[in-house]
This record gives sequence, structure tokens and C-alpha cells, in this order.
Amino acid sequence: MSNSFVLVINSGSSSLKFAVIDANSGDDIVTGLGECFGMPEAVISWKYNGEKTEEAITAPDSHHQHAIDRIVALVDTLGFNKDIVAVGHRIVHGGEKFTSTIRIDEEVLAEIESLSDLAPLHNPAGAIGIEAAMKAFPSLPQFAVFDTAFHQTMPQKAFTGAVSNELYKEYGIRRYGFHGTSHYFVSREAAKMLDKPVEEASFISVHLGNGASVCAIENGESVDTSMGFTPLAGLMMGTRSGDLDPGIIEFLMKKGWSQEKVFDTLNKKSGFLGVSGLTSDARGILEAMEDGHEGAKLAFEVFTYRVAKYIGSYMIPLSHLDAIIFTGGIGENSLPIRREILKNLNLLGFVEDEKGNEDARFGAAGIIAKSEVLGAVAMVIPTNEEFVIAQQSVELL
Repeated sequence: MSNSFVLVINSGSSSLKFAVIDANSGDDIVTGLGECFGMPEAVISWKYNGEKTEEAITAPDSHHQHAIDRIVALVDTLGFNKDIVAVGHRIVHGGEKFTSTIRIDEEVLAEIESLSDLAPLHNPAGAIGIEAAMKAFPSLPQFAVFDTAFHQTMPQKAFTGAVSNELYKEYGIRRYGFHGTSHYFVSREAAKMLDKPVEEASFISVHLGNGASVCAIENGESVDTSMGFTPLAGLMMGTRSGDLDPGIIEFLMKKGWSQEKVFDTLNKKSGFLGVSGLTSDARGILEAMEDGHEGAKLAFEVFTYRVAKYIGSYMIPLSHLDAIIFTGGIGENSLPIRREILKNLNLLGFVEDEKGNEDARFGAAGIIAKSEVLGAVAMVIPTNEEFVIAQQSVELL
């Protein structure tokens, strides 16, 4: 058995995703999820050799620790605890401090916690996961991989907000971007597919899932991205509004809305869910469209139009375009959404390969359109953020 397994942990405020990854091949050995933390129905489940197991979490106040203790027992029972060489943690926000993967020590952990103002739902949970893992695996090196790190190559003109410079100096208000691990991974895979060095390749990477973002990648580096100071900016998403006039916030608050209600609405009741009045799930939107639901049809049109508009605008920072890359749950699997986005890009000359588009789903990569105008292609590449976390952890060893 290989001795380069990495335990990858993605710790949320009420959940914890984990996987044991072979850092050489990218294969999942075990994948699992602890969820509903803080509630009576808290459970942990995992899949190994195609079989799923689920059990209740009974520890009342320490669900993260209980979940990690259960993972320790699981890898011990399965007999590959000696093959795990590192623990890699997905951390949402690295601010300007962290520009690459880093080995975690007490100082790094304190820095992650100090960035909690920038990601109040995510960084504290990430820190809890790190502390629990350090306690459970005291002899293993632990690494932090940041969602924001890949975007730290953006030029100042791309990350600077058009507000008072004091807001940047005092509070760090600027564009940070997220989904960096995904955009990094698919850009490297796309370069391989095109047989071109990534340092000479330019892409527009389109990560479409419940959260969604676009990234302009020039010579392998992020030069602009649609998410901003928080993941609320940019594209319309499952429940997030994406870009909107900030004056709307003032308007609603003058109408008596509380700050909490405004941001709860923008984060949890907007996007597909808000426009359709039906569901946040793209599959449900497509099904309802077939049944003639007007709200679902409008949500589909707004979403695909906005994605295409961002793709068009992200031609600006690039010297040339090799490929548009679709990834994420929607980007990898939704044929009608990809088709509509490509139709909206007709001025850029993209012609859909209908069979290629149908084939590139459910885990399959492939080229789905070509543009003679730009000498570029559109392609689908399944993302694998856990593999990046495992790989970068092993590289730092």
C-alpha cells in the first residue's frame, strides 16, 4: 500500500467533510461527512469500497472533536493509519497574509483565527477542525490550503475597490476571491489536455455550483475573479444574489429591514431560489422549466446571461484565450446550462460540439465547443480540490 495518503479535512461551522486521498494518484480511499453539529440529529457517515456507513454523534458539546476521533478510529480499523503522512485543511480565508499552502504551527493557527472577521462563518470552524486534528494526530504534520491564496497574484487594479483607501488600510477591504483551489486545479488539467505549458496558457475558469465564480487566468496565474471581499459578490448562485447595487441595502434598511434580515436574504434567499421562488437546486430549476414554470425559466435565463457576461468581460485582462473551462457541480453536469451560456457567447464565435457536450458529464472531461474567431475551445474538467490539498501537503513535506 502507498505511503503517501493524506487526510483532508474541510471543517464548517456545523459540518466536517473528510477524505483520505492517495496524493500520488488522486484516488479517494475513504470519503465522509459529519453534519448537523449542535443538533440532536448530528451524524457522521463515510464511504469505503463503495459501501456507506452512518452513525449518530452523541458527544453533546464537542461534535468536531468527536467526528475527528471517529475518523482516527476508522483509519485505524481499516488498517492504513500508518500510511497517512499528513493532514491537510481547507481554510476559506487567508487574507493577504497567506499566498500559498503552509505548515500549521501555533502562530499560523492564531493568524487563521485573527482573519475570522473576513470569514466569520468559515475561519473559526476551520480553526476548530485544526485544533481537533492536532489533538488527534499529534505526530502528523498539518497543512493549511487557502481558498484565497491562488488569487493573491491579482494586480492591484483588479483587487482594489473604488472606495476610500482608508477602508483598505484599516479593514483590508478589497477583492480576495474564493474557489482558488478549484480554479488552480482545472487550469493545470486544461493545460495538460491542450499539451501546453500552464505558464504560457490563458483560461477563463467557470466554477458553477451552489457557490459560483469566474476566474481569469493569464500564464497560469489568477489575474481577476468574480467573488470579492466575501463570497457574496459576482455571479448569481444557488441562494446568493451575486452583484447588486449596494444602494439596495440602504433602501431596505430605510424600509425597516434589519441588517440581519437584509444579509440573510442576500445570502440565503436570493439567487436561483429567490428568482424562481421555487428551489436553489439547478436540477429542480431545469425540471420546473420543462413543466412551464415561469419563475424557473427566468432564473435559468438570468443565471446563464450573467455567467456569459462575466466570461465576455474577462477577455479584457487576458493577452489571448486558450480555453473556457467549466467545472463545479453545475458546470460539470448541466448540459442545458452550458449550452445556453455558449449561445450567449455567439459573438465570440463559439460553436457547440453537441456530442462532445453530451459526453462531457458525470465525471468525464472533454472539449464541448470551438471558436475559430479566437482559436480557443470550451471544455469541461471535473474539479478535485481534495487532491490539490493532498498534493500540496505532500510537496511541503
